[in-house]
Order: sequence, then C-alpha cells, then structure tokens
Amino acid sequence: MKKVLTIAGSDCSGGAGVQADLKTMAAHGVFGMSVIVSVVAENTARVIDIQDVSPKMIEEQIDAVFEDITPDAVKIGMLSSPACMEAVAGKLQQYQPPHIVVDPVMFAKNGDALMAPESVGALIRTVLPFAEVLTPNIPEAQYLADMPIKTPADMEEAARRIHAKGCKNVLVKGGKNMEGAVDVLYDGVCFRRYEIEQLDTTSTHGTGCTLSSAIASNLALGCSVPEAVERAKAYVTDAIRHAPGLGRGCGPLNHFCRIFPEEEVK
Repeated sequence: MKKVLTIAGSDCSGGAGVQADLKTMAAHGVFGMSVIVSVVAENTARVIDIQDVSPKMIEEQIDAVFEDITPDAVKIGMLSSPACMEAVAGKLQQYQPPHIVVDPVMFAKNGDALMAPESVGALIRTVLPFAEVLTPNIPEAQYLADMPIKTPADMEEAARRIHAKGCKNVLVKGGKNMEGAVDVLYDGVCFRRYEIEQLDTTSTHGTGCTLSSAIASNLALGCSVPEAVERAKAYVTDAIRHAPGLGRGCGPLNHFCRIFPEEEVK
C-alpha cells in the first residue's frame, strides 16, 4: 500500500484541511498520515480562530512519521507562520520525500485570511522550492505573481512568473473564477489546460485541500504529473457534484461519492 503524508492545518468542521486530506487519501486507496501545524476553529461560513502548533512539535511529528512509515508522497497545506514554514522546510530537506505537492493556502473559501501577508515571502523562500507541484488558486496566484488574472492567458503568464520562483510544476486553478473551470499546468516548458463542466454550486469548502491531496495520492500511485492532475480534477468534480449539502456557508464535498453511491447512503 502506498503512503501519503499531509502537513497542514486542521478543520474542526471536517470539510477542509487535514480532515479533507485524509478522506481524499482513503478514497484513493492510499494510507494517509498527518502532521498538524495549526488548529483552526472554522466552519463553512467563517474562520473563528487559529492556534499554531510549536515548530518543535511540528518537527517531532514529522520525525515520528518518517522514522517508521516512510511516505511515498507529501502534501503540504496551510502553513500560517514563517516559524511553521522553516520547521517543515528543514525536515523536507532532511528526509527528501519523492513527491511533494504544495497548496499555498492563503485564504479560506469564504475569503478569510489563513496566512499573514508578511508570511508570503517566507513561503516563497523556504517551502516553494521543494514543490514538485504548486497549486495556487487565482487569488493566491495573483498574490504570488503580482498581477491580475482575468483570462486563461493571464493564468499562463502567472504560472510562468510563479515557476520562476523555484517550483517544478505550477497548477493555477481557475475554479469558479474562470469560465469552464479552467486549470493551467506549467512545467517550465509546456502549458496544459484542463477544462471541464463548471458546476453552479456553493459546495466548494475544501476543494483546494482535496485537489492537492488527490494529486499527491495519484503521484504516490505512480502517475505522471499531468495524469495525476487530470485524475485529481475529475475526482474533485465528482465530489462537488455529489456534495451532501451541509452547512450554512460554502458546504463540504462528498469525498467518498465513488465508494458509496448516493442510493446506498440515504
């Protein structure tokens, strides 16, 4: 069995963060493990508070995983402070996992900030160079590329600028912000566009966490980066299409929609 580690913040409402990552990994048939870097009090409507775990405890959690069950891939999500980022980067350098997917989580789906603006520079300096795949959405890509994004061509230019900062592949996610839910993947040479049916829904809580975990799971299972992205995007679309309709804000996905058909869980 392949093993995948998520290093991220928690979501007590279960739709995003580590909770979404572990559900996604289970749905892909890989063994999921977690390192908690922040405890987030949030739900589908708002972020109430964030409490970071100490850098020492982050490092010790990572040591505990790698000394016993070595991951085949690592997904990195919310890192809210430079101290968290430096702790994680030091351990990535030490253990050199074969696949690393970084989701630069800056904002919750409702727009609440999950990363202080002054931390973005630390993210670029310490963590971004480890990314085999970096998965910013349009607001995050605009911030990282320092440019507005209105069209798929803008997405390509942003991906080019972000790639120059040191990651191997950049996936700029269009989602609800781009007609056709276009995503753009750039490997430093070629662009690939992924376009599928755009769903009219508010059930999008945790989509970024889910996509990046699905990419990491597929990389662990032996897929190439373009294939891992394609499979992950299809999985997320299914999970959105079959969302359970929970919560008063941006609702969660149905991570197990392919395993438990709706007629079996009513």
